[in-house]
Amino acid sequence: MKGNKLYWKISATLLSLLVVLGVMYVMLSTYVAKAYFEEVNQRLNGNIAAMMSHEVQPLINGEVDTLAIKKIISSMMTVNPSVEVYVLDTEGEIVTYVAPYKRVKLTSVDLAPVKSFILAEKKPFIKGDDPRHPGEYKVFSAAPIMADDALQGYLYIILASEEQTAVSATLLGSYFLKLGVNTFLLTLIGALAIGLLAIWFLTKNLRTILFTVKRFKEGDYKARVADNEKGDLIELADTFNEMADTIVSNIDQLKSVENLRRELIANVSHDLRTPVSIIQGYVETLLMKKDSLSVDKQADYLKIVLDSTEKLSLQITQLFEYSKLEAKQIEPQKEAFFLSELVQDTYQKYDILATDKEIKMTINLPKKSQLVFADVQLVERVLQNLMDNAIKYTPKGGKINVSIKNTKKGVQVKVKDNGPGIPKQEQSYIFERYRKAKATRSKVNSTGLGLAIVKKILELHNVTIQVQSKVNEGTAFVFQLPVYT
Repeated sequence: MKGNKLYWKISATLLSLLVVLGVMYVMLSTYVAKAYFEEVNQRLNGNIAAMMSHEVQPLINGEVDTLAIKKIISSMMTVNPSVEVYVLDTEGEIVTYVAPYKRVKLTSVDLAPVKSFILAEKKPFIKGDDPRHPGEYKVFSAAPIMADDALQGYLYIILASEEQTAVSATLLGSYFLKLGVNTFLLTLIGALAIGLLAIWFLTKNLRTILFTVKRFKEGDYKARVADNEKGDLIELADTFNEMADTIVSNIDQLKSVENLRRELIANVSHDLRTPVSIIQGYVETLLMKKDSLSVDKQADYLKIVLDSTEKLSLQITQLFEYSKLEAKQIEPQKEAFFLSELVQDTYQKYDILATDKEIKMTINLPKKSQLVFADVQLVERVLQNLMDNAIKYTPKGGKINVSIKNTKKGVQVKVKDNGPGIPKQEQSYIFERYRKAKATRSKVNSTGLGLAIVKKILELHNVTIQVQSKVNEGTAFVFQLPVYT
């Protein structure tokens, strides 16, 4: 019942509309039928006044001829006992009349309809004053009363007396009551049945959509309105499908964030265990054997503890940095700046580290610097991670080249080394967190988050990064930032 509430509302509205239309139809039919009967009566009996005026002379020199009036009455009652006869003077004043119960309230009759009736060759459907009911109008027959070619007055005959009207109204009411019971009710029931059936088919697609919405509500997140079930409600169906896709996408994102949280906790506990254990072990050794250890040995132990704390600090920083990027909590603050200047500043910092490792580091800058539109700090973090990655994987005596190139679409940055390279089958996942190439996994001290952070930062700028690598020949990472316009 609840699911079909709209159906029943539409059905009730249809029923109310049919009842109103039915009542209006009956009223209109009553009016038309009444007018039809009156017009028929006037057309059939419209010449009565002319005939009576021709046979008798009700006025002689303006005076009522009682004998003639009686003759008229006798003739009228014989022809039509329901008529009312009025003799009018030339001004429309009622001189005398023959009407049941003598209940005549008007003293004069408007002659305009009378004259129009008399002058018309084909008797029109026209109504005149009803002397017994002021303000009402009835069909009539009229004719001039002439004497010696002079107009003496008018013979004015109401064709439907009060008594006839009452009887007709009763019969007409009875007729339409029968019509309403027998015909109108059958028509109403038939129209309602057809209407309900039509509404049922018209709301079929709506019921399908409601059923799909219920399935989705109950946990079937794959429920969608099929194309062949949309019908006339395409916009509603498409809106639901889009809404469902958005909800599912949001649920997936929430699950992804939850999985990230769990992975982060697991990774933190795993990755931080090693440096913490090293720090704890060497500190305990220093405390237990501080009197037996030489100064040089103590310095070595302290250096190991310092390296482990630095590694621990780096891991914590990168873990939280990546978690913020993954959860989309970082919004790039874009501005215009010269990318070549930022690359040169970063290069100078890492050139010192490369020299300490006996690696030759070079840089190629374009003759003309171009402005780019990006977040300076985030782009600097990308450059740092790429250069740091190149130094880690380049052997002693190796080479690293950093180059900037202006292109039609932007400014391209390329960081290339001649390290061990990355096998082709492993290049697809090196940007995933905690993933490193197998060939370098045990040789390099790395958290495995550097390239993952690079990819996330560039994704915030709608920029992709490419890797170009061959085993034993080296690796190059390339990305391009849009020119500021």
